[in-house]
Amino acid sequence: MIEKLKQSARSIKRDVVALWLAARDPRVPWYAKVAAGGVAAYALSPIDLIPDFIPILGYLDELIILPLGILLVVKLIPAPLMDEFRQEATRREGRPTSRVGLIAIVAIWVAIAALLVWVFWPNRTG
Repeated sequence: MIEKLKQSARSIKRDVVALWLAARDPRVPWYAKVAAGGVAAYALSPIDLIPDFIPILGYLDELIILPLGILLVVKLIPAPLMDEFRQEATRREGRPTSRVGLIAIVAIWVAIAALLVWVFWPNRTG
């Protein structure tokens, strides 16, 4: 069972890199590029939307959200192209990082913080 989980993790890592490649390929339809770019940027971001130290929810993105996003985007990309991207991802040793993903997640956290300050700031009028 442990070996099966390790194989699944390797498959997800490979598919994330394949989606990163697909988002840059002119043969991929635009809507699949957008979805692939979003999933890859999130997966390759050095920080998570939900930090891992939060019990249960911290690993929700790695266990459920990310695999579902990958599954959806893989269905949007033509199978021969996805096979090509997977082969290229397997050939590449390094894992790219996503500054766009980092910026997007930081922007979401800043927006949430600003919203909370706005909602809970004591009203000084009256």
